[in-house]
Amino acid sequence: MIFKCSTKELLRAAWHSPSHRPNGGSYLRAGSLVTGIVKFARLLSADTKAKNDVLFRQLFDEKSWTYTYLLADLNSKEALLIDPVLEQVERDVKLINELDLRLVYAVNTHAHADHITGSGKLKGILKGCRSVIAAASKARADKHLNPGDVFGVGCVKLEARATPGHTNGCMTYVWHDLRKAFTGDALLIRGCGRTDFQQGNPELLYDSVHSQILSLPEDYNLYPAHDYKGLTTTTVWEELKYNPRLTKSKAEFVDIMNSLNLDYPKMIDKAVPANLVCGLDDSAASVR
Repeated sequence: MIFKCSTKELLRAAWHSPSHRPNGGSYLRAGSLVTGIVKFARLLSADTKAKNDVLFRQLFDEKSWTYTYLLADLNSKEALLIDPVLEQVERDVKLINELDLRLVYAVNTHAHADHITGSGKLKGILKGCRSVIAAASKARADKHLNPGDVFGVGCVKLEARATPGHTNGCMTYVWHDLRKAFTGDALLIRGCGRTDFQQGNPELLYDSVHSQILSLPEDYNLYPAHDYKGLTTTTVWEELKYNPRLTKSKAEFVDIMNSLNLDYPKMIDKAVPANLVCGLDDSAASVR
């Protein structure tokens, strides 16, 4: 969101702000006001420049209810995809080519159990593309991430935060410049990833989501890997207030997760082995 306001409006706002009226007095501290206006203008300018220089697209796979995210630096034309889906690779490649982008990274938030990643196929089609996943996932990839690593393309910089509990290798990628985080299956909109398979651990999930995601500023937008109700995004504030599981105590959360009795994932026996080798079979020499 970009705000436009005149100097007169800024002055009016500053005048009505108690912080600019010392002791409730009737005069304005010109120095503090000017400093505030300059700082505010710089923030708006930087925010506008950041948003004008980058591209962000949320893409959807109807079969697996998976969100894929395309992020790009519009100056360097470098791009990355988060959680690409095998069946949607042609769509993704077409969009990347239409936008005259160069895909540098195909990134996964974890080794998914409900679909096969498109990372391996993207590497085969787009020269120079490298696969990325958390080192803790034990999956094969060109680049393995550890907690605290910062990576990206051009001016798009993502911080990798470990959010295990759904799987051991779950990573949340935080885009601080645009106040966004890509949470994979660790945190869903008004929910969270299941913990009854693939190294699931409800205690660990509760701790990691609260310490690594819900500790972010409340206005950060959160983008999950899936949604099953047509929702597209949420915020830290919303999940702290309305998430029916993660607003509970840790003990209550563990009881909820252990009582879900969910069906066995249909794709898990095929998807997990494939995703541990970048979505390709073991003969794929291009995957390390």
